[in-house]
This record gives sequence, C-alpha cells and structure tokens, in this order.
Amino acid sequence: MKLFKLILSVVISLLLIQCSNINRTENFQLLRTNVNKLSVRVSNKLVTTNWHIDLRSKPDVFKCGGIGKTVTFYSDVDSISCILSEDTEFNFGVLIGKDTAFTQIKYKPSYLDILKKAKKYNERDTTKIPRFVYQDSSNEHLVALRSKFNLDSIAGKGNEVSKIIHLMHWVHDIIPHDGNHMNPDDMNAIDMIRVCKRDNRGLNCRGLAIALNECYLSMGFKSRYVTCMPKDSVFRDCHVVNMVYSNDLQKWVWMDPTQDAYVMDEKGELLGLKEVRERLISGKPLILNPDANWNKRVSAIREYYLCKYMAKNLYRLETPVRSEYNYETSSYNSSRVFVELLPLDGLCQLPKYYKRSWRGGKDSTVVYKTNNPDVFWARP
Repeated sequence: MKLFKLILSVVISLLLIQCSNINRTENFQLLRTNVNKLSVRVSNKLVTTNWHIDLRSKPDVFKCGGIGKTVTFYSDVDSISCILSEDTEFNFGVLIGKDTAFTQIKYKPSYLDILKKAKKYNERDTTKIPRFVYQDSSNEHLVALRSKFNLDSIAGKGNEVSKIIHLMHWVHDIIPHDGNHMNPDDMNAIDMIRVCKRDNRGLNCRGLAIALNECYLSMGFKSRYVTCMPKDSVFRDCHVVNMVYSNDLQKWVWMDPTQDAYVMDEKGELLGLKEVRERLISGKPLILNPDANWNKRVSAIREYYLCKYMAKNLYRLETPVRSEYNYETSSYNSSRVFVELLPLDGLCQLPKYYKRSWRGGKDSTVVYKTNNPDVFWARP
C-alpha cells in the first residue's frame, strides 16, 4: 500500500509538471521570420532595422525605458508587441527555420524615467545656506573684461534678452568646446580666451560657462553657472550651463554656451533650469532654439539634448555661493563654497555640509546640501 501511494504521488507530480509546461508553451509567443535581422519600434519611433537574431543567448535581451510605451519587434512576415511597465520582462521566441531564438524585452529606466522619480523637494527644509552674492560690474577685473572685448558692442542695442543671447553666441563662437582636456590654471574669462587663442585650443563646458558668467557680470547681469549632475554620486559625465536673471522677465533664464542653446515654452518665452526640469517631468512642450549647435559642426537636437542628455544631468544641481571674477582660480581663491540642490529621491542626503581639500590642504571646497528649491533659485 505504501509503495502504491508513493508511485501514485510521483505520477501526479509528473502530470502537474507536464500541465505546467503545456501552459507555459501556450503562453509563450513566437515571432516568425525568414530573415536574420529584425526591426524594433518604440511607440512611434523606429529604433533599429538591424536587430540580429542571436540563437546563443538565452534570452537575448532588448532593454528599453519609457513606462507606457509600446515596444514592437517586426520581421518580414510577423510582429510582436508589449507595453512597458516597471516590472516588464516579456519573453518570446523568434522562429527562423527550425531554430528558435529566445528573446526578452526588459524594462530599463530611461534618464527621463529616473528624473520623473526625482520630482519631489522639501520647501520646508530649513538647512542654513549662505546667501548668494553677485559681484558688481564696477569691479576692476570686470571693467577690464568689458572694455578689452568691447562687450557693449557685442551685446548690442536691443532689449535685455537679446543682449543676454548675443553674449552667449559670442562666447560660443570664439571658444571651441573641448571636453577632453583640462581648463587652464587661471580660470577667468580674459586669461582663458587668451590661452585658447594662443594654443589653438578650447575649454570644457565648465570653462565656457565660467567665461560667459563673468561676461554677464561685467555687463551688470546677475548670473551663476550651474553644474548639472546625474543621480549617481560617482559619474563620468555632467554638464555646466548658465542661469541669468532677466529683470524684464522677472525670472532666471537658461543659457548654454557649449551648445549655443536656450530653451523656450510653446509661446516662445524663455525658460530657466527650474522650468525646464519641471516640464521634462510633466511632459509639457519644450522648444530649443533652431540654431543651437556644438562647435558649429553638429546641430543640437531637442530629443537628445533635452530629453536624454539633460534629463540625465538635471537630477542634481550645484552652484557657487559667490558669483565673481576668478572664483575658481586656486592662486586667487583657495576656498570655494557651493550649494547643491538635491531631490528627496536622491542618494547621499547626508551630511548636509561637507568639505573637500586637496594640494595638502591649500585648496578646499565646501558644499552645502539643500532639498529646498526656493533657496537654490532665490532671486538676486
């Protein structure tokens, strides 16, 4: 009797496994094809026409971000689709001849998906932050900068916004962007422009933004340069742009000398970094100036520049407390202070204050962290 029960138990188990396998086979979809390359479309955008069928990988994984988007694989005779969610691992087979390639569509958060989770700040954060200071245009170095390059003529006689844009165009045109080399030791507009002309070289995005910032200050515009960073605390790439306060518009506006770029809403009104970030998260329209470009060679494309590159880099923001000439030249200023705006979803919330030192303690940088956007975007 015991032997009979044991045999019956094994038989039932095998039947259950077989039924389970049958169910999985019925749910497992097949994409039929006569060619070894497939096309992939994400919603209305064709991503590739050159997806090679890989019979060795089990599965061959296609990763994609964009919650709610539809991913479709096409062959010459068939197609298969799934809608992305945070837990998407959609498995299917690609049947070519008698062989089946096991394939998977897997959700991988895009930079925009990551940014959307960083929407929340804390306007009640009362962490004590130093007051932002803007050097007056009467400073001797700023007066010399304005005179040496005849910035009044470059800015032109138009309205305030046109002057702000003309100055950005000028810096973009006379200094190439070069992200592969360090900036000169003397980090001020006069010396950096001189070195670039002498050595036929360029500056990275930080150098360009510092040079433009000093030009704005020399013309009486309140401005700061902002380091735009991704979520990760350790990263290989970030970007630096300028925020300039327009008295006419009563707001900060975005100026990027690296890409010769500014951003507008659907009415053509200039936007600041805060507004661009909010509109990326909410999906509201963003318009890039049509002449935005990199080194006069590559046009800046809205979908890449804003929706990917800047979506990555608008997660965390850092700006100097003092906006002034030569602020980052070690021989001129060995102690610098910055404020970082961090969303509640961000990593490394603490400590709220920390200090970095190098060159044997001769140089130092202090960083204050805040979750309060009102403090970071305070009007001058």
